[in-house]
This record gives sequence, structure tokens and C-alpha cells, in this order.
Amino acid sequence: MRKRKVLICGATGFIGRNIAETFIKRDDFDVYGTYFDSKMLPYPKITMLHADLTCKEDVTRVIKGMDMIIQAAATTSGAKEILTKPYYHVTDNAVMNSLIFRAAHENMVSHVIFFSCTVMYQSSDIPVKETDFDPNKEMYPSYFGVGWTKVYIEKMCEFYSRIGNTKYTVIRHSNIYGPYDKYDLEKSHVLGATVTKVMTAKKNKKVAVWGNGEEERDLLYVSDLVNFVRLAIDKQKTNIAIFNVGYGSSISVNELVKKIIAHSGRKITIEYDAFKPTIKTRLCLDITKARNTLGWYPQVSLDEGIQKKL
Repeated sequence: MRKRKVLICGATGFIGRNIAETFIKRDDFDVYGTYFDSKMLPYPKITMLHADLTCKEDVTRVIKGMDMIIQAAATTSGAKEILTKPYYHVTDNAVMNSLIFRAAHENMVSHVIFFSCTVMYQSSDIPVKETDFDPNKEMYPSYFGVGWTKVYIEKMCEFYSRIGNTKYTVIRHSNIYGPYDKYDLEKSHVLGATVTKVMTAKKNKKVAVWGNGEEERDLLYVSDLVNFVRLAIDKQKTNIAIFNVGYGSSISVNELVKKIIAHSGRKITIEYDAFKPTIKTRLCLDITKARNTLGWYPQVSLDEGIQKKL
């Protein structure tokens, strides 16, 4: 049986590298990965391809001959840049995915996995389903650019699924954490930033929480996301499908900080910095569709995930 060629776009990034490390253990794939301004992955079982995914020639070159694309490449950042430089998430990501999807269509790639996110959802006190997104309602202002960019890219997935034979899986994932996550306070997401604050705080000192800590996030360990990708490849039947992929419950930043401090065993108190940027929303995902369609559910609890991070 011929092995399928799978290209992991953004293989050196947080999500891409976790996927790469899992897929090189499979016997049914020849694994390829793209990198641009980072070092190649040091694994002999993955063929690394240097490419600027905003360049049409590079995209065409790396996609030619591939059977499947896992599109984990993106321009990303933390809350500070979302608030101060929101255009970071718009231009490059729109261009990149437009070129990748066109090349996938022209080269008759069988399946594309696209990592969207949940920024298009309005803040909610109850778990949100995929069908709860209402384009007629205003998005949270700081998410306007990135949110509509994600919606546009999702619609491109649907467009190409209608005019060709390429299957598309759109993953609206929650806040992901785990190995190879960013710990830089300027660019990391909430859990990585909080772990850094707790573990670098001097003994008996304080940890600063941006804002009032009341915002809530759905946090998913990266191995559960990778497992979802595996199931989507093996079990998705339709040409286009959008899935929520999250833990299915949310935790406030306040409670998250307390939990991380407790697991660290350190004596640290919390103080609040109202002048730091924060995104005051509450969101957790209804993951019923992923469970019923693919048999997927999260297996790593938040406490287990935190212990793995510390």
C-alpha cells in the first residue's frame, strides 16, 4: 500500500510540531513539513521544506504531489498584540490560506485540515455550538479583524469543497497549551504566560494578573487536539465540516492562577494590574458534534495538563 504524503504547514510552530512528532510515528504517512524563519525539526522521518507561505511560487512547490495538508501555519500573538497591532492577524493569514487552498485545489489534494479558532464567537455564559455564531451580531471589538479573517478563510474552505474533490476539516479550537508553547509574556497565551509569571516570581512575591481576572477561557491540552486531527482524517465523511474542539468547560483567569500556584507549591500572592491589556470575554465550547461525529473527547484534565507544564 502506498504511503500518503502529508504536508504539515508550520511544522516548527507550537501546534505543527506536536502534530509532526505524532505523525512521524505512523507507518501510513510520508511526512513533510514547512519552515521559514526558524530551524528545521531535527527528526530524520520528516522531510523539511523551506517556504514562504505568502509566496505563490513557494506554496505551489511544496504542495505539488501531496495527498493531504495540515495547515498549522499562521501569524499569531498574545493579547497585547491583538489589542495594539490587530492587523498582524489579518493580511498574512488571508494571503497564506488563499494560496494554500488554491494550490490544494489545483493539485487535487484529497484532504485539508485548517486550524481556525473561536474568536468569531460572541461572549457567552453557556457553552457555544458551531451553529451559534451569528454574523449579524457584533464581535468583541478587539477581535473584529482576526475574527472576520477567520470567517473568510472558513468560507474559502467551503468554496473549494464545493467546486472540487478536496475534503476540508475546519477546527474551531479553544486555547491550546502544552509542549513547545510560548512562554514569552509579550506573545504567549494565557496559560503559558501565567506559568511563566508563577515560576519566575521571586519567593514570597506577587504575581500580577492583567485586568481583574474575571474573564474565562476554555483550555485544551495539545495532545487532545492532535488526537482530534487523527480522528478527522480517519472518520470524516462529508466534504466540509466545522468542529468545535475544546475542553468543554471554562475557567476564570483568577482560578487558573490559583490552580497553577497550588500545583507549583510556591507561596505567592496575586495582585491585579488594571493598566495591562486584557480581553474581557467568557467562552467555553460545546463539543457535542465532535463527540457524536468522530468519537472524540478530551482526555487530559486541566490539573494533569498544568502538572505537565510545570
